[in-house]
Amino acid sequence: MKVILNKDLPTLGEEGDVKDVAKGYARNYLFPRGIALPYTPRTIKILEGRKAEIEARKEQKRQDSLGLKEKLENLEFTITMPAGANGRLYGAVTSQTIADELAKKGFQIERKRIEIAGNGFKSVGKYRTVIKLYESQSAEIGVTIVAQEIKIETPSPAAKPVRRGRRDEARNDAKTAPSDVSSAEETPAQEPAADESTGRDEAAGSTAAV
Repeated sequence: MKVILNKDLPTLGEEGDVKDVAKGYARNYLFPRGIALPYTPRTIKILEGRKAEIEARKEQKRQDSLGLKEKLENLEFTITMPAGANGRLYGAVTSQTIADELAKKGFQIERKRIEIAGNGFKSVGKYRTVIKLYESQSAEIGVTIVAQEIKIETPSPAAKPVRRGRRDEARNDAKTAPSDVSSAEETPAQEPAADESTGRDEAAGSTAAV
């Protein structure tokens, strides 16, 4: 089904473009939102009446695109990525990576407009990539990929076990060994010998009494 775009739609085209689309897409999405009009003699006349207005807007887009091209090509663009000792990245720099980095610098560029060879850049180094702008305009920018410094913490050496000397071992063994002598086997204390002078006095007393 042919339609005339009434507004810009990045996935389809610009205002004034004539496109072939599925009927369901046109009736359920484009027409209700005013994005497109049916391609009829009436809408063709409407388009002709707006042709100068549409062209003026396109010219403004071309000028804006030229300004963006100049800014992008003067940009110093560096991306830091984790990498191995041989410069091989742990991953890859893709069009999405570049789009994200550009957004940080204030440039809103759709990922699909960024052209990268293959599946992305996979090693540190300097590269060139192309960004499609408006119509046939494009910007070629330099991308420098550097390795991210990875700090490796050295584990502290484990404490060495303290070796006990023989004296210490013997001392500890003596403390923990059970006593071999029971209380029953202890030598009884000797009774003090009777005082000889006391014995004589007692004998003399007995003789006097008789």
